[in-house]
Amino acid sequence: MRILILSSAFSGLTQRVQRELVLLGHNIQEHYDLEEHSLRAQLENFSPDVVVCPFLTQRIPADVYQQYLCLVVHPGIEGDRGPSSLDWAISGGAAEWGVTLLQADEEMDAGDIWGTKLFPLREAGKTSIYKREVSTAAIALIKEALANIELGTFKPRPLNYSNPEVKGELLPLMRQPDRKIDWQKDSTDSIVRKLNAADTNPGVRDQLGGADVNLFGVARESTLRGEPGEFLAVYKGAVCRATVDGAVWIKQIKCISHPTIPQLKLPATVALPLLLGNEVLSSLGAPQDPHAIEDVWVDHRGDTAYIYFNFYNGAASTQQCVELRNAIREAKSSDAKCLVFMGGEDFFNNGIHLNCIEASKDPALESWLNINAIDDVVKEIIDTPNQVTVAALRNNAGAGGAVMALACDEVIIREGVVLNPHYKNMGLYGSEYWTYLMPRRLGLALTSRIVEECQPMLAHEAMDVGFADVMFEEDWQSFHVQLMNYCEQLPSRLDLTEFLRVKAQQRASDEQEKPLEQYRREELIEMKEIFDDPDAFYHQARREFVFKIKPVKEVVAEAQSQMVG
Repeated sequence: MRILILSSAFSGLTQRVQRELVLLGHNIQEHYDLEEHSLRAQLENFSPDVVVCPFLTQRIPADVYQQYLCLVVHPGIEGDRGPSSLDWAISGGAAEWGVTLLQADEEMDAGDIWGTKLFPLREAGKTSIYKREVSTAAIALIKEALANIELGTFKPRPLNYSNPEVKGELLPLMRQPDRKIDWQKDSTDSIVRKLNAADTNPGVRDQLGGADVNLFGVARESTLRGEPGEFLAVYKGAVCRATVDGAVWIKQIKCISHPTIPQLKLPATVALPLLLGNEVLSSLGAPQDPHAIEDVWVDHRGDTAYIYFNFYNGAASTQQCVELRNAIREAKSSDAKCLVFMGGEDFFNNGIHLNCIEASKDPALESWLNINAIDDVVKEIIDTPNQVTVAALRNNAGAGGAVMALACDEVIIREGVVLNPHYKNMGLYGSEYWTYLMPRRLGLALTSRIVEECQPMLAHEAMDVGFADVMFEEDWQSFHVQLMNYCEQLPSRLDLTEFLRVKAQQRASDEQEKPLEQYRREELIEMKEIFDDPDAFYHQARREFVFKIKPVKEVVAEAQSQMVG
């Protein structure tokens, strides 16, 4: 089929839809940010059988949906309408939610329904739910709809509010007054729901030091108590704040109205001193039980050590890389026979922390420190002579975070995961020993194509090209059962002694051919030249990324010229 993907951004879900449709053999074109004139020209040229809209925040022009079948993914149950669907569901404490695939029509989200799928709504941030449950349901609905279009006998049903099974309703855009936290009245449960509902975007508006700020990322505190609204403790990048019946940890703060503080998300412990003064943090203690807010930890199960690094949005700052490196060293010195690198709950890893770099006094220097720190992590994984190492790609990964997985002996991937193992879009040459790790696994020709084309890679594609060795089910619980059964049996199944002997032999041979230090030095020469050049595209691309500046004309021009499949 001829399918146009129409999306407001090349989001994680859009990337997955693109790769799924390509793998199904469809003829695909893409259009981003809905520029009406160029969209009409592209449609006339391409003449698609269907327009699929995985992530759309703009209204489709009437003449477009009247002439072409446009199927829109809506992250809500049947009958739910409005731009803040998931936000209202999370903040309202809904037990169940869903995704509906509907046909674009005059009224937003009110077109004929092609299918709907429900799922239990767990307590988690909006991004996490979107990346797991919403993505899984959306892909299934799109595939079903395309199969029905090809059959030619399916008729979508109209939205019917008189049907008692239709539970959704039209809800307005959720604005900051709807999200506002009253620290003197709101319960911990209410505050957690509000922050989860605003996760990633737009955050919850608050005031600190006379400035408007947005708060992001939340975890419950089990022990500490204080006066409602009082700051109680700091740990890593987060700050603990008392509620009327407990306390919560705030992970990120974005300043909105300060004359000197940049408007970008920063770890709370970085932003708070800028807003309230350094003495605020120095007066705070540490948590009695840091587990709730720990972002690096190791879970030992028998002979297997599971290493977690749950960094907000997958970005690893210099300090976080140091902590991860230390945790790996500690795990390597234990009795564990298998080390499993689990990444985080929402992302495996996305490489260096661009927000922290942008906020630093010297972004070039901080870029240099950050890339060296993440290189140290990867080297620590490569140099593991006494254990078998496994990368568990439970979630999406990008740039150096995706390459990091290749430092392991085996790579296990969850079905549906999307990888972006390239750097060029950010104007970087890349490091993390990619010039050693990628050709070693994929060969020079495929490595060159991946880093030049900068296309996302679906789990199935990762298996096909050898980026991953094993793929388990997409269902979160099933994946973990399969993963742990596999990893805990791996040392005995491999004949660990013989495996480690061959591994050491191969590492020695590789080292003799070209030392690891030489790969690193060559990569870092390229990176330092970019970092130290104030006119390098990297600095512009980084600023556009962290401040969410979208070069619309470039996006549209690229979409018009691009044809995949």
